[in-house]
Amino acid sequence: MKRLAVITAILASVALIAVPTAFADGDPASDVLVESSLFNPIGSGVSLSTQTRLEAVLDASERAGFPIRVALIAAASDLGTATAFWRQPGNYVGYLGYELSGIYRGQVLVVMPNGFGLYGPRSGPYTVSAAEHAVKAAAPGAGEQLATAALSAIPLLARADRHPLPASALTAAERTAVPNTSGASGSLGLSAVIALLIGVLLVAVAWTLSLRARPLRQRRRPAA
Repeated sequence: MKRLAVITAILASVALIAVPTAFADGDPASDVLVESSLFNPIGSGVSLSTQTRLEAVLDASERAGFPIRVALIAAASDLGTATAFWRQPGNYVGYLGYELSGIYRGQVLVVMPNGFGLYGPRSGPYTVSAAEHAVKAAAPGAGEQLATAALSAIPLLARADRHPLPASALTAAERTAVPNTSGASGSLGLSAVIALLIGVLLVAVAWTLSLRARPLRQRRRPAA
């Protein structure tokens, strides 16, 4: 039983370590965008309803043949150790795109309160075209405006790249919006949540087995 408890505890530790390294890496957005199409940091001011709608539009864009990942950067702290790129979306998107280039071949869009940054591979089907560079979307700003600017830009970029999003997909994205109950939402990716829950469960199992193998005993007080 003791050996089983030790093994279970080790598995729990591994599961916790498997959570994406956004908490430890210098660039949180690159860690999240490895598996997710959207980085929406905690405290961005973007509602859950708007985030859900944006994720649906990103899914529709990928199905239309125009994969793109979006990083919403609301404050310098969202850049981790890369704070030198604050209010420099064009420079930061190059850094972020390079970080993702080993596992992702599509385009990347960065939205900061003062503007956009767009990145694409140097060659292949997802290079950024002149038509995309000419796109004029809704100006970003603080809070919700970060996401609404991205919602404006994505269909325009897809159309400029000759992969227009069907009107039905945009309508469906509107319907996927859910009521906002928290005021804001962050994004860590589904795998992070699952790994964290598994880790907590395994720790609980390990603790239970440990108690069965070596139950806690109260010390007897010496007789007076």
